[in-house]
Amino acid sequence: MLQKRSRNKYHSGGLWTNTCCSHPREGESNLAAAERRLKEEMGMTCDLAYGFNFLYKAVFDDGLTEHELDHVFFGKSNDKPVINNEEVEDFKYIKLEDLKNDIDINPTAYTPWLKICLDKVISHISTDVK
Repeated sequence: MLQKRSRNKYHSGGLWTNTCCSHPREGESNLAAAERRLKEEMGMTCDLAYGFNFLYKAVFDDGLTEHELDHVFFGKSNDKPVINNEEVEDFKYIKLEDLKNDIDINPTAYTPWLKICLDKVISHISTDVK
């Protein structure tokens, strides 16, 4: 599942990205932050499992630069998202192969961090299924 970031976000508004993002609060674990933001952004809960981490650096049109170590979690849910419109404009379910193809065709429709980690997501899921 992808979310389309609210156009009101301070960067990357209106772009498709991973289901949710978070920065842990002081004393909060990465897992707790992911669970909190999943509920705050998508109105969902599920059991999350740590997958991997990756480092990315991106410079945005507004001059902001992000240089982050991101931790990726995976989960499954049958809940229907109830999106927070301050954070999320839309959501969609998409097969990973279709996502990869669409990023090749429409790269400016997606966030830099999603494009950077997608191959690791695909590899992780392929390994996890076996």
